[in-house]
Amino acid sequence: MAETLDRSPATVTETFQRLDEDGLVEYEAYNGVTLTDAGRERAGELHETYVTISWFFQSLLELDDYEKEAMELAGLVSPTVAERLTDTLPIETDAPSHSEGANPSAATDYESS
Repeated sequence: MAETLDRSPATVTETFQRLDEDGLVEYEAYNGVTLTDAGRERAGELHETYVTISWFFQSLLELDDYEKEAMELAGLVSPTVAERLTDTLPIETDAPSHSEGANPSAATDYESS
């Protein structure tokens, strides 16, 4: 996982431990990490925010690298701002999709490294 994220193993371990303490994942050293129900819910919220921001960046601002920009901002926007953006923007049904790695319904079990 550390290699995939281009982070040090210590950083990934600390992050998993923090997410475990927050109840978003179940982390067992050397065995991996699994999203909890709360983690899946939060991932879904982040995905919705990502789709909204991605659509805004692509359709209204016409940014070339809209997916990367949206990915970087999605976790920084408060739920209130995300909800208001979603309610305000004329998001089309063919809004840009997310990269496979960001899909909260994709595989949720990962082995840590």
